[in-house]
Amino acid sequence: MFTNDLLGKEVSRLGFGAMRLPLGADGRIDEALLQQMIDCSMAGGINYYDTAYVYHSGFSETALRDALKKYPRDSYYLANKFPGHVIADSYDCEAIFKEQLERCGTDYFDFYLLHNVYENSVNTYMDPRWNILEFCKEQKRLGRIRHLGLSTHARPDTLERFLDYTDGSMEFCQIQLNYMDWTLQQGNVKYEMLEKLGLPLVIMEPLRGGKLASMPEEAGRKLKALRPEESFASWSFRYLMNLPNVKVVLSGMSDMAQLEDNLKTFSSGIPQTAEEKAVLEALAEEMQDALPCTRCRYCCDGCPMELDIPMLIHAYNDLKYSGSNMVIAMQFDAIPPEKQPDACIGCGACSAVCPQGIDIPAAMAELPGLIKKSPNWAEVCRQREEERKRIQAGQ
Repeated sequence: MFTNDLLGKEVSRLGFGAMRLPLGADGRIDEALLQQMIDCSMAGGINYYDTAYVYHSGFSETALRDALKKYPRDSYYLANKFPGHVIADSYDCEAIFKEQLERCGTDYFDFYLLHNVYENSVNTYMDPRWNILEFCKEQKRLGRIRHLGLSTHARPDTLERFLDYTDGSMEFCQIQLNYMDWTLQQGNVKYEMLEKLGLPLVIMEPLRGGKLASMPEEAGRKLKALRPEESFASWSFRYLMNLPNVKVVLSGMSDMAQLEDNLKTFSSGIPQTAEEKAVLEALAEEMQDALPCTRCRYCCDGCPMELDIPMLIHAYNDLKYSGSNMVIAMQFDAIPPEKQPDACIGCGACSAVCPQGIDIPAAMAELPGLIKKSPNWAEVCRQREEERKRIQAGQ
Protein backbone atom coordinates (compact mmCIF):
# COMPACT_ATOMS: atom_id res chain seq x y z
CA MET A 1 0.00 0.00 0.00
CA PHE A 2 1.48 3.33 -1.08
CA THR A 3 1.50 6.06 1.55
CA ASN A 4 1.53 9.85 1.78
CA ASP A 5 2.63 12.37 4.36
CA LEU A 6 -0.39 14.07 5.93
CA LEU A 7 0.63 16.68 8.50
CA GLY A 8 3.66 14.65 9.52
CA LYS A 9 1.84 11.32 9.67
CA GLU A 10 2.46 8.48 7.21
CA VAL A 11 -1.06 7.67 6.02
CA SER A 12 -2.28 5.13 3.50
CA ARG A 13 -3.43 6.68 0.23
CA LEU A 14 -6.61 4.59 0.50
CA GLY A 15 -8.77 5.37 3.52
CA PHE A 16 -11.64 3.30 4.92
CA GLY A 17 -14.83 5.38 4.95
CA ALA A 18 -17.45 4.21 7.45
CA MET A 19 -20.56 5.82 5.98
CA ARG A 20 -21.58 2.78 3.89
CA LEU A 21 -20.69 -0.19 6.08
CA PRO A 22 -21.96 -3.69 5.13
CA LEU A 23 -25.54 -4.38 6.18
CA GLY A 24 -27.27 -7.59 7.12
CA ALA A 25 -30.75 -8.71 6.09
CA ASP A 26 -32.19 -6.82 9.09
CA GLY A 27 -30.74 -3.53 7.86
CA ARG A 28 -28.20 -3.34 10.67
CA ILE A 29 -24.43 -3.27 10.29
CA ASP A 30 -23.09 -6.75 9.57
CA GLU A 31 -20.41 -6.70 12.25
CA ALA A 32 -18.97 -10.12 11.35
CA LEU A 33 -18.39 -9.05 7.75
CA LEU A 34 -17.10 -5.68 8.89
CA GLN A 35 -14.53 -7.44 11.10
CA GLN A 36 -13.33 -9.46 8.11
CA MET A 37 -13.04 -6.29 6.05
CA ILE A 38 -11.14 -4.42 8.76
CA ASP A 39 -8.76 -7.37 9.16
CA CYS A 40 -8.20 -7.41 5.41
CA SER A 41 -7.71 -3.65 5.22
CA MET A 42 -5.23 -3.61 8.10
CA ALA A 43 -3.31 -6.47 6.52
CA GLY A 44 -3.37 -4.59 3.22
CA GLY A 45 -1.84 -1.47 4.75
CA ILE A 46 -4.88 0.79 5.25
CA ASN A 47 -4.33 2.87 8.38
CA TYR A 48 -6.82 5.77 7.95
CA TYR A 49 -10.39 5.18 9.21
CA ASP A 50 -13.08 7.83 8.88
CA THR A 51 -16.42 7.96 10.69
CA ALA A 52 -18.91 10.59 11.91
CA TYR A 53 -21.44 11.18 14.67
CA VAL A 54 -24.41 10.74 12.31
CA TYR A 55 -23.24 7.81 10.15
CA HIS A 56 -25.53 4.78 10.51
CA SER A 57 -27.44 6.74 13.21
CA GLY A 58 -24.37 6.66 15.43
CA PHE A 59 -23.67 2.94 15.08
CA SER A 60 -20.81 3.52 12.65
CA GLU A 61 -18.66 4.80 15.52
CA THR A 62 -19.33 1.83 17.79
CA ALA A 63 -19.03 -0.75 15.01
CA LEU A 64 -15.69 0.68 13.95
CA ARG A 65 -14.54 0.70 17.59
CA ASP A 66 -15.36 -2.98 18.01
CA ALA A 67 -13.70 -3.96 14.73
CA LEU A 68 -10.49 -2.05 15.51
CA LYS A 69 -10.14 -2.84 19.22
CA LYS A 70 -7.87 -5.86 18.57
CA TYR A 71 -5.27 -3.56 17.00
CA PRO A 72 -2.90 -1.24 18.92
CA ARG A 73 -4.25 2.32 18.95
CA ASP A 74 -1.03 3.66 17.43
CA SER A 75 -1.29 1.30 14.43
CA TYR A 76 -4.06 3.32 12.75
CA TYR A 77 -5.39 6.87 12.49
CA LEU A 78 -8.98 7.64 13.43
CA ALA A 79 -10.93 10.55 11.93
CA ASN A 80 -14.27 11.77 13.29
CA LYS A 81 -16.49 14.82 12.79
CA PHE A 82 -18.48 17.34 14.82
CA PRO A 83 -22.15 17.44 13.65
CA GLY A 84 -22.60 21.21 13.47
CA HIS A 85 -24.72 20.86 10.33
CA VAL A 86 -27.56 19.31 12.38
CA ILE A 87 -27.11 21.24 15.62
CA ALA A 88 -30.17 22.27 17.63
CA ASP A 89 -30.69 24.34 20.77
CA SER A 90 -30.44 21.30 23.03
CA TYR A 91 -27.00 20.35 21.73
CA ASP A 92 -23.91 20.73 23.87
CA CYS A 93 -20.43 20.64 22.31
CA GLU A 94 -18.76 19.03 25.32
CA ALA A 95 -21.44 16.36 25.67
CA ILE A 96 -21.30 15.45 21.97
CA PHE A 97 -17.52 15.27 21.91
CA LYS A 98 -17.40 13.16 25.09
CA GLU A 99 -20.00 10.81 23.61
CA GLN A 100 -17.92 10.43 20.45
CA LEU A 101 -14.80 9.53 22.43
CA GLU A 102 -16.79 6.92 24.36
CA ARG A 103 -18.45 5.50 21.25
CA CYS A 104 -15.07 5.15 19.55
CA GLY A 105 -13.34 3.78 22.66
CA THR A 106 -10.48 6.27 22.47
CA ASP A 107 -8.98 9.20 24.36
CA TYR A 108 -8.26 11.25 21.24
CA PHE A 109 -8.94 11.63 17.54
CA ASP A 110 -6.00 11.83 15.15
CA PHE A 111 -8.05 13.90 12.73
CA TYR A 112 -11.22 15.79 13.64
CA LEU A 113 -13.39 17.69 11.19
CA LEU A 114 -16.18 20.23 11.31
CA HIS A 115 -18.76 18.17 9.43
CA ASN A 116 -20.53 19.33 6.28
CA VAL A 117 -19.71 23.02 6.23
CA TYR A 118 -21.93 24.31 3.42
CA GLU A 119 -24.32 27.14 2.60
CA ASN A 120 -26.99 26.15 5.12
CA SER A 121 -24.63 25.29 8.02
CA VAL A 122 -21.82 27.81 7.69
CA ASN A 123 -23.59 30.41 9.82
CA THR A 124 -24.13 27.83 12.58
CA TYR A 125 -20.41 27.07 12.63
CA MET A 126 -19.68 30.80 12.82
CA ASP A 127 -22.37 31.57 15.42
CA PRO A 128 -20.79 32.69 18.74
CA ARG A 129 -23.68 31.03 20.63
CA TRP A 130 -22.20 27.63 19.91
CA ASN A 131 -18.51 28.53 20.05
CA ILE A 132 -17.77 25.41 17.98
CA LEU A 133 -14.45 26.50 16.52
CA GLU A 134 -13.04 27.70 19.85
CA PHE A 135 -14.24 24.50 21.55
CA CYS A 136 -12.44 22.34 18.97
CA LYS A 137 -9.29 24.45 19.21
CA GLU A 138 -9.34 23.92 22.99
CA GLN A 139 -9.67 20.14 22.52
CA LYS A 140 -6.65 20.30 20.26
CA ARG A 141 -4.72 22.20 22.92
CA LEU A 142 -5.68 19.48 25.42
CA GLY A 143 -4.47 16.73 23.05
CA ARG A 144 -7.91 15.21 22.48
CA ILE A 145 -7.72 16.36 18.85
CA ARG A 146 -4.39 15.98 17.10
CA HIS A 147 -5.28 17.72 13.82
CA LEU A 148 -8.31 19.93 13.10
CA GLY A 149 -9.94 20.34 9.69
CA LEU A 150 -13.26 20.54 7.91
CA SER A 151 -15.45 18.46 5.64
CA THR A 152 -17.29 20.48 3.02
CA HIS A 153 -19.62 20.32 0.03
CA ALA A 154 -19.77 24.13 -0.15
CA ARG A 155 -19.38 26.24 -3.24
CA PRO A 156 -15.96 27.92 -3.57
CA ASP A 157 -17.15 31.34 -2.35
CA THR A 158 -18.71 29.85 0.79
CA LEU A 159 -15.61 27.77 1.46
CA GLU A 160 -13.37 30.82 1.07
CA ARG A 161 -15.57 32.80 3.45
CA PHE A 162 -15.40 30.11 6.11
CA LEU A 163 -11.66 29.65 5.82
CA ASP A 164 -11.23 33.40 6.28
CA TYR A 165 -13.29 33.11 9.48
CA THR A 166 -11.17 30.25 10.84
CA ASP A 167 -8.05 32.40 10.45
CA GLY A 168 -5.55 29.63 9.75
CA SER A 169 -6.83 27.14 12.35
CA MET A 170 -7.84 24.56 9.73
CA GLU A 171 -5.01 22.14 8.97
CA PHE A 172 -6.62 20.00 6.25
CA CYS A 173 -9.81 19.76 4.24
CA GLN A 174 -12.08 16.95 3.04
CA ILE A 175 -13.94 17.59 -0.22
CA GLN A 176 -15.96 15.63 -2.77
CA LEU A 177 -13.77 15.07 -5.83
CA ASN A 178 -13.67 12.77 -8.84
CA TYR A 179 -13.11 13.18 -12.57
CA MET A 180 -16.78 14.04 -13.08
CA ASP A 181 -16.93 16.67 -10.33
CA TRP A 182 -13.63 18.21 -11.40
CA THR A 183 -15.77 20.58 -13.49
CA LEU A 184 -19.36 19.61 -12.59
CA GLN A 185 -19.00 20.73 -8.97
CA GLN A 186 -16.07 23.13 -9.47
CA GLY A 187 -13.70 20.62 -7.93
CA ASN A 188 -10.86 22.15 -9.91
CA VAL A 189 -11.50 25.58 -8.39
CA LYS A 190 -11.65 24.20 -4.84
CA TYR A 191 -8.56 22.05 -5.40
CA GLU A 192 -6.51 25.00 -6.61
CA MET A 193 -7.74 27.25 -3.79
CA LEU A 194 -6.91 24.73 -1.07
CA GLU A 195 -3.55 23.85 -2.60
CA LYS A 196 -2.64 27.54 -2.67
CA LEU A 197 -3.62 27.85 1.00
CA GLY A 198 -1.40 24.89 1.88
CA LEU A 199 -4.29 22.70 3.06
CA PRO A 200 -3.77 19.00 2.20
CA LEU A 201 -6.81 17.10 0.95
CA VAL A 202 -8.73 14.04 2.03
CA ILE A 203 -11.18 13.02 -0.70
CA MET A 204 -14.73 11.74 -0.24
CA GLU A 205 -17.13 10.40 -2.89
CA PRO A 206 -14.37 9.38 -5.34
CA LEU A 207 -16.96 7.25 -7.14
CA ARG A 208 -19.86 9.72 -6.75
CA GLY A 209 -21.87 7.39 -4.55
CA GLY A 210 -20.95 4.38 -6.69
CA LYS A 211 -22.12 5.91 -9.97
CA LEU A 212 -18.60 5.89 -11.43
CA ALA A 213 -18.12 2.20 -10.64
CA SER A 214 -20.14 1.50 -13.80
CA MET A 215 -20.10 3.20 -17.19
CA PRO A 216 -22.37 3.66 -20.20
CA GLU A 217 -21.70 0.96 -22.78
CA GLU A 218 -19.72 3.03 -25.30
CA ALA A 219 -17.65 4.79 -22.62
CA GLY A 220 -16.97 1.45 -20.96
CA ARG A 221 -15.65 -0.02 -24.22
CA LYS A 222 -13.16 2.84 -24.58
CA LEU A 223 -11.78 2.33 -21.05
CA LYS A 224 -11.60 -1.45 -21.40
CA ALA A 225 -9.69 -1.05 -24.66
CA LEU A 226 -6.96 0.81 -22.74
CA ARG A 227 -6.93 -1.31 -19.56
CA PRO A 228 -9.03 -4.46 -20.04
CA GLU A 229 -8.01 -5.96 -16.70
CA GLU A 230 -9.02 -2.99 -14.52
CA SER A 231 -12.37 -2.07 -12.98
CA PHE A 232 -14.11 1.19 -13.82
CA ALA A 233 -13.69 2.25 -10.18
CA SER A 234 -9.91 2.07 -10.54
CA TRP A 235 -10.01 4.79 -13.21
CA SER A 236 -11.46 7.28 -10.76
CA PHE A 237 -8.99 6.33 -8.03
CA ARG A 238 -5.96 6.58 -10.33
CA TYR A 239 -7.19 9.98 -11.56
CA LEU A 240 -7.09 11.24 -7.97
CA MET A 241 -3.75 9.58 -7.22
CA ASN A 242 -2.16 11.82 -9.86
CA LEU A 243 -3.12 14.98 -7.92
CA PRO A 244 -0.20 15.84 -5.60
CA ASN A 245 -2.27 17.60 -2.93
CA VAL A 246 -4.57 14.58 -2.51
CA LYS A 247 -3.20 12.68 0.48
CA VAL A 248 -6.01 10.20 1.29
CA VAL A 249 -8.86 8.93 -0.87
CA LEU A 250 -11.75 7.60 1.19
CA SER A 251 -13.85 4.74 -0.11
CA GLY A 252 -17.12 3.69 1.53
CA MET A 253 -16.68 -0.01 0.93
CA SER A 254 -19.68 -2.26 1.60
CA ASP A 255 -18.31 -5.70 0.73
CA MET A 256 -15.09 -7.65 0.37
CA ALA A 257 -15.08 -7.46 -3.43
CA GLN A 258 -14.96 -3.66 -3.34
CA LEU A 259 -12.22 -3.71 -0.70
CA GLU A 260 -10.09 -6.23 -2.59
CA ASP A 261 -10.42 -4.34 -5.88
CA ASN A 262 -9.45 -1.06 -4.17
CA LEU A 263 -6.46 -2.66 -2.46
CA LYS A 264 -5.30 -3.96 -5.83
CA THR A 265 -5.57 -0.47 -7.35
CA PHE A 266 -3.74 1.35 -4.56
CA SER A 267 -1.12 -1.32 -4.03
CA SER A 268 -0.02 -1.22 -7.67
CA GLY A 269 0.53 2.53 -7.59
CA ILE A 270 0.23 2.63 -11.40
CA PRO A 271 -0.05 6.28 -12.45
CA GLN A 272 -2.57 7.43 -14.98
CA THR A 273 -0.92 8.38 -18.24
CA ALA A 274 -1.59 11.69 -19.98
CA GLU A 275 -3.45 9.78 -22.72
CA GLU A 276 -5.68 7.99 -20.20
CA LYS A 277 -6.40 11.22 -18.34
CA ALA A 278 -7.43 12.93 -21.59
CA VAL A 279 -9.72 10.03 -22.52
CA LEU A 280 -11.34 10.06 -19.08
CA GLU A 281 -11.94 13.81 -19.06
CA ALA A 282 -13.40 13.68 -22.58
CA LEU A 283 -15.77 10.89 -21.50
CA ALA A 284 -16.78 12.94 -18.45
CA GLU A 285 -17.75 15.85 -20.66
CA GLU A 286 -19.73 13.55 -22.96
CA MET A 287 -21.59 11.94 -20.07
CA GLN A 288 -22.51 15.29 -18.54
CA ASP A 289 -24.28 16.55 -21.68
CA ALA A 290 -24.16 19.90 -19.90
CA LEU A 291 -25.13 23.45 -20.78
CA PRO A 292 -21.80 25.07 -21.75
CA CYS A 293 -21.74 27.76 -19.06
CA THR A 294 -18.29 29.33 -18.56
CA ARG A 295 -19.35 31.35 -15.47
CA CYS A 296 -18.50 34.64 -17.18
CA ARG A 297 -21.46 36.18 -15.26
CA TYR A 298 -22.47 38.49 -18.11
CA CYS A 299 -25.99 37.17 -17.54
CA CYS A 300 -26.07 38.41 -13.95
CA ASP A 301 -25.54 42.10 -14.70
CA GLY A 302 -28.92 42.64 -16.37
CA CYS A 303 -31.04 40.15 -14.42
CA PRO A 304 -33.95 42.12 -12.87
CA MET A 305 -34.33 39.42 -10.18
CA GLU A 306 -30.57 39.45 -9.40
CA LEU A 307 -30.35 35.65 -9.62
CA ASP A 308 -27.02 33.84 -9.38
CA ILE A 309 -27.53 32.33 -12.83
CA PRO A 310 -24.17 30.50 -13.18
CA MET A 311 -24.77 28.75 -9.85
CA LEU A 312 -28.27 27.75 -10.94
CA ILE A 313 -27.00 26.43 -14.28
CA HIS A 314 -24.34 24.45 -12.42
CA ALA A 315 -27.10 22.82 -10.35
CA TYR A 316 -29.13 22.20 -13.53
CA ASN A 317 -26.20 20.38 -15.14
CA ASP A 318 -25.56 18.31 -12.03
CA LEU A 319 -29.19 17.22 -11.69
CA LYS A 320 -29.51 16.45 -15.41
CA TYR A 321 -26.50 14.14 -15.08
CA SER A 322 -27.22 12.46 -11.78
CA GLY A 323 -31.01 12.64 -11.45
CA SER A 324 -30.56 13.25 -7.71
CA ASN A 325 -27.94 14.90 -5.58
CA MET A 326 -28.08 15.46 -1.83
CA VAL A 327 -25.49 18.25 -2.05
CA ILE A 328 -27.58 20.23 -4.55
CA ALA A 329 -30.72 19.62 -2.49
CA MET A 330 -29.01 20.95 0.66
CA GLN A 331 -27.68 23.99 -1.16
CA PHE A 332 -31.10 24.88 -2.55
CA ASP A 333 -32.58 24.56 0.91
CA ALA A 334 -30.28 27.45 1.90
CA ILE A 335 -31.34 29.78 -0.96
CA PRO A 336 -34.08 32.31 -0.10
CA PRO A 337 -37.32 32.03 -2.13
CA GLU A 338 -36.66 35.23 -4.11
CA LYS A 339 -33.39 33.76 -5.40
CA GLN A 340 -34.75 30.33 -6.36
CA PRO A 341 -34.99 29.48 -10.09
CA ASP A 342 -38.77 29.84 -10.13
CA ALA A 343 -38.25 33.55 -9.38
CA CYS A 344 -37.09 33.91 -13.00
CA ILE A 345 -39.59 36.02 -14.99
CA GLY A 346 -38.37 34.76 -18.37
CA CYS A 347 -37.45 38.19 -19.72
CA GLY A 348 -34.54 36.81 -21.77
CA ALA A 349 -32.08 39.58 -20.83
CA CYS A 350 -29.62 36.88 -19.78
CA SER A 351 -29.75 34.88 -23.00
CA ALA A 352 -29.31 38.04 -25.06
CA VAL A 353 -25.80 38.56 -23.63
CA CYS A 354 -24.76 34.91 -23.12
CA PRO A 355 -21.60 34.22 -25.21
CA GLN A 356 -22.56 30.54 -25.35
CA GLY A 357 -26.10 31.20 -26.60
CA ILE A 358 -27.71 29.26 -23.73
CA ASP A 359 -31.51 29.41 -23.46
CA ILE A 360 -31.30 30.36 -19.79
CA PRO A 361 -35.04 31.02 -19.18
CA ALA A 362 -35.84 27.50 -20.44
CA ALA A 363 -33.30 26.01 -18.02
CA MET A 364 -34.68 28.09 -15.13
CA ALA A 365 -38.21 26.91 -15.96
CA GLU A 366 -37.12 23.26 -15.93
CA LEU A 367 -34.90 23.42 -12.85
CA PRO A 368 -37.58 23.58 -10.09
CA GLY A 369 -39.07 20.34 -11.39
CA LEU A 370 -35.65 18.65 -11.42
CA ILE A 371 -35.08 19.65 -7.80
CA LYS A 372 -38.44 18.43 -6.56
CA LYS A 373 -38.25 15.17 -8.52
CA SER A 374 -35.00 14.31 -6.79
CA PRO A 375 -35.51 11.71 -4.02
CA ASN A 376 -32.97 13.68 -2.01
CA TRP A 377 -35.19 16.77 -1.97
CA ALA A 378 -37.79 14.89 0.08
CA GLU A 379 -35.02 13.69 2.42
CA VAL A 380 -33.73 17.23 2.94
CA CYS A 381 -37.27 18.46 3.67
CA ARG A 382 -37.72 15.62 6.16
CA GLN A 383 -34.45 16.40 7.93
CA ARG A 384 -35.32 20.10 8.04
CA GLU A 385 -38.67 19.33 9.67
CA GLU A 386 -37.04 17.03 12.24
CA GLU A 387 -34.53 19.74 13.09
CA ARG A 388 -37.35 22.29 13.49
CA LYS A 389 -39.13 19.97 15.93
CA ARG A 390 -35.94 19.37 17.92
CA ILE A 391 -35.35 23.09 18.23
CA GLN A 392 -38.94 23.70 19.36
CA ALA A 393 -38.64 20.91 21.92
CA GLY A 394 -35.53 22.53 23.35
CA GLN A 395 -37.14 25.96 23.78
